[in-house]
Amino acid sequence: MRILDPSFTILDNLDRQSLAARVEYCGRVCYKSEASIDAHSAGPFVRKMLQRQHSSVFEMAMLSLDIRLRDEAQLAALFARQPRFLQISLPGPDKTRRLLTGSIRALRDFLQGEQDALRDALGAFLLARHPLFFADVVPTAAQADAGIEIRKLPLAAVEELPPALLAEHRFLAVRFVVNRAVSHELVRHRRCSFLQESQRYCRYNSERFGGEVAFIRPLFFPEGSPEFLLWQEAMAHCERIYLKLLASASPQAARSVLPNSCKTEIIVSANLGQWRHMLALRTSQAADPSMREVTIPLARELARRYPALFTAAEHRGQ
Repeated sequence: MRILDPSFTILDNLDRQSLAARVEYCGRVCYKSEASIDAHSAGPFVRKMLQRQHSSVFEMAMLSLDIRLRDEAQLAALFARQPRFLQISLPGPDKTRRLLTGSIRALRDFLQGEQDALRDALGAFLLARHPLFFADVVPTAAQADAGIEIRKLPLAAVEELPPALLAEHRFLAVRFVVNRAVSHELVRHRRCSFLQESQRYCRYNSERFGGEVAFIRPLFFPEGSPEFLLWQEAMAHCERIYLKLLASASPQAARSVLPNSCKTEIIVSANLGQWRHMLALRTSQAADPSMREVTIPLARELARRYPALFTAAEHRGQ
């Protein structure tokens, strides 16, 4: 068995890659198949996920758009449709202008709603730029309304937004390596998106896992202490039973004997406002110490990058 320390990685490097590359990288964490990524693998992976309707992977790729409608009647029609999971903000005095940020999944859902001028214009815009993701949900006859202006907001422009808008429209994904108890708490934050290493599909007796189960080092027990040795004995026993079950059972059946100490990888995506809320809760003295082990350094790093938004979360964690 392997014993690992918990960690986190802010995946801002993915924001500078194509939407397909982002989706593939995050999606392959579920199956621990990152070794299959190459210069030509993203497109086939995306098409396979679309075919299988694995929609959650498309929550990891975000688009920000600057939209100017013809008049306020079109704006009323937009909100009458009750768009879900789209962040829509008024960036200035022009009431017909809106900033819209959403994931590929949220935009696909929106485009499959009732047809109107905005849906056609948005569909035509996205189809022209990202046909891989939208060809199956946008009618080929969809045409842009001359009275609706849409432009993509690049990441650099999002980063320059004032704090209130930055908190709403800057989405950030973080990859955590933690135990299953911590991941169970992370997924309670419902305004986030998650992709997690799947014990249903990962067969830990295979060569790519070294034929062993990985566990997260327990914060509560000093290494070498009687408590740590008992924990280590329990993990080794669980691993032996799990590996034995795999001789006759599927991974999803064998995983029933694996404990909370099992290492898992989970990607959490949220806007900075939601990260601020999460970290205020998960860095406090009342939070699980194993959670604080990763959230306090994360809060400090985000405070360094976005001091206008995260100073309170950083201080709470001290």
